[in-house]
Amino acid sequence: MSFYPLVFIVALLHAFVGWRLAPELAAPWGWLLGVGLVFSAVLMPLGLVGSRVARQPWADRLSWVGLLLMGLFSTLFVLTALRDVLLLAVWVMSALGVAFSAPLSLASLRTLSAEITPLMTLLITALGFLNARRTPAVVRVDVPIAGLPAALHGFTLAQISDIHVGPTIKHAFLQRIVAKVNTLGADVVAITGDLVDGRVAELAGHVAPLAGLQSRHGTFFVTGNHEYYSGANAWIAELRRLGLTVLMNEHVVLYHGKGSAPDAQDDSQTVAPLVLAGVNDFTAHHFDLTHKSDPALALHGAPANALVRVLLAHQPRSAQAASDAGFDLQLSGHTHGGQFWPWNLFVPLQQPFTAGLNRLQNLWVYTSRGTGYWGPPKRFGAPSEITALRLVAA
Repeated sequence: MSFYPLVFIVALLHAFVGWRLAPELAAPWGWLLGVGLVFSAVLMPLGLVGSRVARQPWADRLSWVGLLLMGLFSTLFVLTALRDVLLLAVWVMSALGVAFSAPLSLASLRTLSAEITPLMTLLITALGFLNARRTPAVVRVDVPIAGLPAALHGFTLAQISDIHVGPTIKHAFLQRIVAKVNTLGADVVAITGDLVDGRVAELAGHVAPLAGLQSRHGTFFVTGNHEYYSGANAWIAELRRLGLTVLMNEHVVLYHGKGSAPDAQDDSQTVAPLVLAGVNDFTAHHFDLTHKSDPALALHGAPANALVRVLLAHQPRSAQAASDAGFDLQLSGHTHGGQFWPWNLFVPLQQPFTAGLNRLQNLWVYTSRGTGYWGPPKRFGAPSEITALRLVAA
């Protein structure tokens, strides 16, 4: 959607909220709400176009204000709509002859709910901000794999996803994530896309902490849709320069156990191979036909004696193709777990899974709620995470 139609729609939504709430509030609160809504309607769209209308550091400051207001107004609008549903239900019941006591009369309920709605909005937004900006907690998940070789029992993958380095997430935030991942002593670090919201020239310095990630077998990355909004090829080159392995419809074979070399692979109790594959984002072909996501291609040529096959795929909807290709586990992100209520309710309209460990035929799919956030610095009901996944025998 272009900018001016967006501004018009935002203005209409703000006008609706003002119409439904402000007349019910006593002075000066009604006027203050009205002024705040005008302020929000003007500045909120700038959260998405800060870099187009100002230079740094003002571009980021405009984005911060606009995105904070976006999160605030989103909740205010939803609660206002729910308030109207409640009032309509009470009106219908009153019309049908249901009697209510004075505190629950329609007039009293209109005033009380108009007062409560902005207060609840402020509380939810404040809690959401704190949840979004804190260092993500570690979520530990055991994944049962049938026929898991003894050498791979306890193999750990540290997954981070959907960090969205950009206007409000910078070097310090990412450095805290890296430091926490490094405490896990993981065998592999997997970054499942949507790392950035911006060009290499703008954000390379803020992404640099990724070079400090530590694990036994290295750090592996697959693209998300936001990489393609931000210049995917340039970011692929930059991440490789930092020492990350970018998997583009391809795989690596990791030999894991007491030894680490392929010449020890005959002793299945000592060393076992694991195939780690990665695909480009599910929508990558819309930006570059040569990047079309293909789990089967990613597995092509994998050794037959590699009994465990793990796929990194940004979007959970890659799962059907991954299952058909013969993978055992897929690690995804993209959904943010909905990020904040009620948007989590709409994720199933596009994706088969919203969050957590799920099963599709013979494939396990783990969907991260994300390690950062997109847009509003707000998480409510969908906390961010660093995931420590451990392979165990089924």
